[in-house]
Amino acid sequence: MLDILNQDIQFLPGVGPRRKALLEKERGIKTYEDLLEYYPFDFYDRSRVFRINELSPDTQSVQIKAKILSFETFDMGPHRTRLVAHVSDGSGVADIVWFSGAKYILGRFKVGIPYIIFGKPTVFNGRFQFSHPDIDPVSELQLSQAGLQPRYSTSEKMKNAGMNSRAVERLVKTLLDSIKEPLPETIPPFIIRRLNLISRDEAFRKIHSPKNNDDIIQARHRLKFEELFYVQLNIQRYANDHRRKYRGYVFTKVGKTFNDFYYNNLPFELTKAQERVIREIWEDMRSGRQMNRLLQGDVGSGKTLVALMSMLIAIDNGFQACIMAPTEILAEQHAATIASFLHGMDVRTELLTGMVKGKRRREVLEGLADGSVKILIGTHAVIEDSVQFARLGFVVIDEQHRFGVVQRAKLWNKSDNPPHILVMTATPIPRTLAMTVYGDLDVSKIDELPPGRKPVVTLHKYEDQMSSLYAGIRRQLNAGRQAYIVFPLIKESEKIDLKNLEEGYETLREAFPEFRLGKVHGQMKPAEKEEEMRRFASGETHILVATTVIEVGVNVPNASIMVIINAERFGLSQLHQLRGRVGRGAEQSFCILVSKRKLTDETRKRLDIMCETNDGFSIAEADLKLRGPGDLEGTQQSGIAIELKIANLAKDGELIQLAHEEVKKIINDDPMCQKAEYSMLWQRLAAMRKNLQYFGAIS
Repeated sequence: MLDILNQDIQFLPGVGPRRKALLEKERGIKTYEDLLEYYPFDFYDRSRVFRINELSPDTQSVQIKAKILSFETFDMGPHRTRLVAHVSDGSGVADIVWFSGAKYILGRFKVGIPYIIFGKPTVFNGRFQFSHPDIDPVSELQLSQAGLQPRYSTSEKMKNAGMNSRAVERLVKTLLDSIKEPLPETIPPFIIRRLNLISRDEAFRKIHSPKNNDDIIQARHRLKFEELFYVQLNIQRYANDHRRKYRGYVFTKVGKTFNDFYYNNLPFELTKAQERVIREIWEDMRSGRQMNRLLQGDVGSGKTLVALMSMLIAIDNGFQACIMAPTEILAEQHAATIASFLHGMDVRTELLTGMVKGKRRREVLEGLADGSVKILIGTHAVIEDSVQFARLGFVVIDEQHRFGVVQRAKLWNKSDNPPHILVMTATPIPRTLAMTVYGDLDVSKIDELPPGRKPVVTLHKYEDQMSSLYAGIRRQLNAGRQAYIVFPLIKESEKIDLKNLEEGYETLREAFPEFRLGKVHGQMKPAEKEEEMRRFASGETHILVATTVIEVGVNVPNASIMVIINAERFGLSQLHQLRGRVGRGAEQSFCILVSKRKLTDETRKRLDIMCETNDGFSIAEADLKLRGPGDLEGTQQSGIAIELKIANLAKDGELIQLAHEEVKKIINDDPMCQKAEYSMLWQRLAAMRKNLQYFGAIS
């Protein structure tokens, strides 16, 4: 039976080499199993036949039973004709229209014969018409006898080649009819019984040919669980192997360096969340296994302080530590922050970026090699071959989605044993997404801000209210504050958007002639961007006009206003990240979302959410539900891909949790993957691995 599922799709009747090439290119369908996993995205209810006099302009796709009265052809220019069939069911007359294939249509359909016509009726010249509908002779309509017809997504190339949804339905039916024996199971019987799942064979047959809605619900539940189960099995098996293989350094003490800092240099009292996370990290570091921990926390929640205190534990145990940041300016800000934290302490800390050259660079490299440099803060320069540590034991990766897996893995080669890894992100990740994207990492969360921090006030304004907005900005600037004004820069229309930014910059120069403006966008050279950022950070410029390149990493406590132009074009996560650029000082800060007045309901809801809450985790959950996982910041970068065929990370949270728990039981019971009762799982996983992503894997 497995051989049948692995059969080349071209050997299925109705496919052949040409259609096989099309299916593979457009939908990745190579085998019979791929076709069975090409699930319908929706279903038409074909149980009712409407009368023509029952139709209305609001009617969705329906079917009528009518005879063709006559055909009429209309010339539409060179080599183009419009073919119209006038049909009647006795209650009225409707039209069927085709804009291509007239010769084929006239040869297939005959006047006076009754047909079942299925499609979306629209009104043209006072009469209902169906454009390119599904048409079947009444005697031959057997595909959807139960009344529910599957709908498959198809591309324009597929439709042009005659591979529309109906054609796919026929292929799937041909395949399922040819498979007489039940399809082999992929989930152990004891799990199927415990969770009351239908069989895999039954699920495939019901999802492609349901008799009723209960069939669809049962099939989707089983197939979604299976898909999520194997994603979790892949992640947790990998994480388990990783923990067994890499033992990690054992840090046995919290010593003088940590205690000196804690009692003499701690800038403010730790929050309960920070204390909890430090304890979790400390437990990992002394456990004997290599730590791989994800630290989530909103902008300003104190992640850097937690990372520093963790690094001091490594130093107390005779090791060096390192922070790798995605940009030079962020690395410099980390270096400045840590230097201020460690003021007066004998802990040598150095910065290594592409700007550090010559004698200074040699001194840093020598200090790393002889162990006198205890903490290194840098960019990609840290992973260069010339950078050698005496004893690297702890690595912090900031905004980790900006680094590829290969880049991160290079850090491991800087040490005899893999160092402990702390991954930090200010992009809040929904729980269900974290379980899938970062499933091999233990997760810590700083979910409270330090005392005294004022939440940013977020307001929604319209484009026709700019004059009053300018007045508010001027009041803040006159009080000595600074402002960001962000324009969208979307890939599909970079030239238009860049023009908007340039024009906006000139408009703002005229509106604020007494203040100095800076400008930053993605098409500038890196050195130019860095220089503009530095000018703003130092207070030389008062207003920074920018695109989303300032989304991550700029720390300017004096900036108290963030204005986001065309806010309707940004996702929730991006808006939240931009808002995080302000509210870093003691003064009240504001985020102004500027949009056009005409908005869709979803867009208005998105902007309302921003105005209602500053909680990044609530926003991330809402963003996941509104946009889906594929669009969320971080999931598209560094080779992380979430390509699920039927499950939905935004909607199937309970199933993700269920799959996670079931897999955890199996891994705990069979950590070496050797028990006979689980053999089908390990064999199946081995066969699937070439297509599965190692979500969040560091090595």
